[in-house]
This record gives sequence, structure tokens and C-alpha cells, in this order.
Amino acid sequence: MKKELKKLVIFFAGLIVYLAVTNHPALAAAKPPAQGGVLPLFKLVVPEDSAAKSYLGLSGSGRFTIPQLKAKVVIIELFSMY
Repeated sequence: MKKELKKLVIFFAGLIVYLAVTNHPALAAAKPPAQGGVLPLFKLVVPEDSAAKSYLGLSGSGRFTIPQLKAKVVIIELFSMY
């Protein structure tokens, strides 16, 4: 009985991880944005380091979006690792 319960728990844990990864908003785009196109809205975690927050022009904690950055230019490098 314990063995069956353990297998069931592992199965559901794996299912939850699978659903969390495949349904994450960052993975929702079917293709990358076109050159010169608009970047999809996504949220990033506010750094805990006060120097990094100051550099980015952020305050508080939680999450932020790219338009909240106090910068004239933001360069984002995308990596595709398949």
C-alpha cells in the first residue's frame, strides 16, 4: 500500500511540475517577437540588492515590468537553448 501511495504522490508531483512549466506565461508565445516588434509584457523579480535596485531605478519588492525601468534604452538578450 505504501509503495502505491508513493508512486501516486510522485506521479502527481511530476504532473504539477509539468503543468507549471508548460503553462508559464513566458512560454506562452508561439514564436519570438519579430525584429522591430513589440516585446510581450512579462514580470521580473525586483533584486534584493539595494545597489541593483538603485541602478534600475526601482524601489520596494515584488515584481516589475520593463516599462517601469527608469532608462532611455533597455537591451534584452534572448537565449535559445534547445
